[in-house]
Amino acid sequence: MTAAIETEGLTRGFKSGLAVDGLTMRLEPGQVLALLGPNGAGKTTTVRLLDGVLLPHAGRSLVLGHDPATEGDAVRRRTGVLTENAGLDDRLTSRENLLYVARLRGFDKAAAARRVDELLERFGMIDRADDLTGGFSTGQRKRVALARALLHDPELLFLDEPTSGLDPAGTRDVIALIDELAAEGRTVVLATHFLGEAGRLADRMAVLHRGRLRAFGAPDELAAQMWTSVGAEIDLGGVADATTAAALALVPGVRSAEAHGDGVRLVLDDREVLPRVVAVAVSRGLPVFGAATRRPTLEDVYFAIERRIAEEEGELGTDGFVDRTDDPGHTPMPRPDAGAEGWVS
Repeated sequence: MTAAIETEGLTRGFKSGLAVDGLTMRLEPGQVLALLGPNGAGKTTTVRLLDGVLLPHAGRSLVLGHDPATEGDAVRRRTGVLTENAGLDDRLTSRENLLYVARLRGFDKAAAARRVDELLERFGMIDRADDLTGGFSTGQRKRVALARALLHDPELLFLDEPTSGLDPAGTRDVIALIDELAAEGRTVVLATHFLGEAGRLADRMAVLHRGRLRAFGAPDELAAQMWTSVGAEIDLGGVADATTAAALALVPGVRSAEAHGDGVRLVLDDREVLPRVVAVAVSRGLPVFGAATRRPTLEDVYFAIERRIAEEEGELGTDGFVDRTDDPGHTPMPRPDAGAEGWVS
C-alpha cells in the first residue's frame, strides 16, 4: 500500500538555522497524526514542505505517491490545508470566499454553487452564507476555512493549530468536525499545542524538537516503551491517609502507593494486582467507591518525552522547568516528573 506520507532525511533551513532536520517517518492512509512540539520545533515548516509550499534543502518526501518538491500541484489537488490564520477575505461573504476558491480549483459555476452550499450546510454556516466574514467570530471563521479546505474532497488534510483562538464551545465543535472527517477515512496531520485535543483525535504522534524527530508511533506503543508498570487509583471516599497507603503498599505486586485526593494512587506490576488491593482495602473496613487502572495519555507520553529530551540536552533547570530562553515564543514548561514507576504528574 502506498503511504499517505513518507519522508526520508527531509531537511529545511533558514538563516536562523535548521527548521526541519533529517525528518524520516511514514504515515499510512486513514491515520491521524498529531504533530507535536514547542514553538520553533518545526511543525509548520514540516506541513509547508509536505504540501509543496516550501522546497527542501536535502532529503525527500512523498505525499500520496507524489513528490511535493516537483509535483506540488498534484499534491495540492489531493490535499487540503487549514492554517492557524483562516486567511479569509473579510470583504467577501462566506459563500463568495468559497466560490472564489472553487472556481480557481476548476469547478464550473453550477457545480461550485452546489458544493459550497453543501459544505456551508455541513459546517452549520448556511445561515451566514451571505454575511461578510469580517464580522465573524474566530470559531465561525475556522468553520468557513475548514469548508474551503474540503471543497475538492481531499484525501489528506493538513490542520495547523485548528483550534487556536477558539473558546471552549468553538474548540469542541471543531474537534467534532475533525473527528467526523477522520471517521470518513481521510488522513489527517494535526499540528497543535493542545494535547487534550490531540489525545482525543490522534492514533499516531510525532514529537519534534529543534527540527528533529524525537519520537514517532502510537501513543500506547510509546508508553509501553517508557513504562513497564501500570498506574491505578482506588477511591476511598476521602478517608485515605499515609497509614492506609502504607498498608496497601504491602500487597504483593504493588510497587508504590500514595494517598492522593479521595483515595490512593498506586503503581502495580500489572492490572491483575488491582483486585487484591481492593480485597485488602475491604478487609480493613475501608469504603471502596471505585478502582481503576490508568493508562498513560498522549499528554503523559509527550511530557515524558520532553523531559527526557531536556535532560539529554541540559535544558532542565533546578527549578523543575524546561529552559527554553532561546525561544522567545515559548513559555516555561512545568517539569512533568515522569518516573520509572509509571506516573506522570
